[in-house]
Amino acid sequence: MTELDVILFEAGFGYENLFVRTDIVEKKGDNVRLIEVKAKSFNSTDEYTFLGKKGGLVASWKPYLYDLAFQKYVAQKQYPDYDFTAFLCLADKTKIATIDGLNQMFRVPINGDPRKDIVKKLSSIEEIGGTVLSEVNVDEIINDIIADKFQYLESLTFEEIVDLFSNTYRKNEFLNWPINYSSCKNCEFKANEEQKKRGLLSGFEKCFSHQLGWKSTDFEKPNAFEVWNFQGKGLVEENRLLMEQLTQDDFKIKPEAGKISTSERRWIQVEKAIASDTSIHIETEALKEEMNTWVFPLHFIDFETSAVALPFTKGMLPYEQIAFQFSEHLYFEDGRIEHHSEYINSTPGSFPNFYFVRALKKTLENDNGSIFRFADHENTILCAIISQLEKSDEFDKTELIDFLKTITHSTKTNTNVWKGNRDMIDLRKIILDYYYNPLMKGSNSIKFVLPAIINSSLFLQNKYSKPIFEIDVSSKNFSSDHIWLQPDKFGFINPYKSLPSLFQDWTSEELDKLISEMDLIADGGAALTAYAKLQYIDMPDRERKELLRGLLKYCELDTLAMVMIYEHLKNDF
Repeated sequence: MTELDVILFEAGFGYENLFVRTDIVEKKGDNVRLIEVKAKSFNSTDEYTFLGKKGGLVASWKPYLYDLAFQKYVAQKQYPDYDFTAFLCLADKTKIATIDGLNQMFRVPINGDPRKDIVKKLSSIEEIGGTVLSEVNVDEIINDIIADKFQYLESLTFEEIVDLFSNTYRKNEFLNWPINYSSCKNCEFKANEEQKKRGLLSGFEKCFSHQLGWKSTDFEKPNAFEVWNFQGKGLVEENRLLMEQLTQDDFKIKPEAGKISTSERRWIQVEKAIASDTSIHIETEALKEEMNTWVFPLHFIDFETSAVALPFTKGMLPYEQIAFQFSEHLYFEDGRIEHHSEYINSTPGSFPNFYFVRALKKTLENDNGSIFRFADHENTILCAIISQLEKSDEFDKTELIDFLKTITHSTKTNTNVWKGNRDMIDLRKIILDYYYNPLMKGSNSIKFVLPAIINSSLFLQNKYSKPIFEIDVSSKNFSSDHIWLQPDKFGFINPYKSLPSLFQDWTSEELDKLISEMDLIADGGAALTAYAKLQYIDMPDRERKELLRGLLKYCELDTLAMVMIYEHLKNDF
């Protein structure tokens, strides 16, 4: 590093066999600021953000702080004569945007290098109206980490841990790191059968084979990590991680009249997995009693949303919720099903929330039918929009708020408490309370529930294995000859996996010119990515329309999936 004052991006530091890369390095004389930029947000008025009230590191920040500590350690080793200070640069939830269109000042051009040409040229920093980021000096915490005030691993100093990791990597040895239930449950180094066929290895299997003596057959057996919402206390220490080794005492079962309690659900899963029993457990009478309270026509809704770091409009905070799309299916009392309405707003820089709510109000206010969501997301989003409306000067804010409060209930972040007379019904909670299907493998996500019920329901198989024009279900985005359920050798393909690819009719030459680099929208992550690309990439209109079609098809399937779940519960029991 020269004597010049410099600012470097992604600067590398190396010492012996250690290497780090720092987001921003700012050098002035002998003083060097190491700035780690993270997408994670924080509240700059919260004095307990990084250190808890008892003085320990806040768990959610540990990975970032240890990362920065390692950067400073290596940089200081390489340049011992310089004074390094560590900072985090984060989105600050106390700062509001002071201009409209802040997010549109960072766009990927249709031509040019996206790494160099992405930033809009500004004549002065005042054009952005002030930053929504904050630099936080965490140097004292970083120094305490390096000085072993906060031990990463008991009995080892920070330097000893660095040496351990470094030497283990250099020698290509197995680290033999202690197994932890919660960490291993979410292990990112697992490989499914398809990945193994492609030659990929499973770090999870290597670890458990080495440390617990598991054989290849043990990995084929159901294990405790698969049990829904289970903490597995003591199981690692006792080496009892296979379901066949679990007992009722591990679950402290507490029955709940007319419903499947959480502890009962876990034990039902274990019993059925051990016995290879694929039969469905259902509280039929209680479920029917619940369903009899529902009012036709039934509305099934799903939202696609985003939370962006750079606010769309003046007065917004970083990571405020953006609702840009919904789909709605109607189920009538005579069994007729209609893809009734949908909404999408992808205009770059447009704040869609209030338009979104007006469209939702228009489609839901014409009857008193029950409204269904799957999980808490839709209620959370609408409550966030209520708060946004309360701070707005929209001409119809009172009318919109009154409507939203009829179909929602308040969350902890709302200052007032309410529960609407038409509060949306959580179909996921219906599943949790009354229904267990072993094919769901412990997951209650709609992406697992749908294929499970499809492969369990003759009613759905008979109905949806026919083209759309032969069944009484309308569609706004799929051709009349589209077939929802396609058979394979294992049963029926998950409809999400058979969604049509994007750009199917494009020539090779046209595909080479694509800027979005997407080929399928079949999950929430892909939908979020597509929306971001529509916001920040100057792509041709034809390409934009193709992404929009993909988003509409995906969201339509989300609400049709809810209809299928309802039909399964209604017709198969």
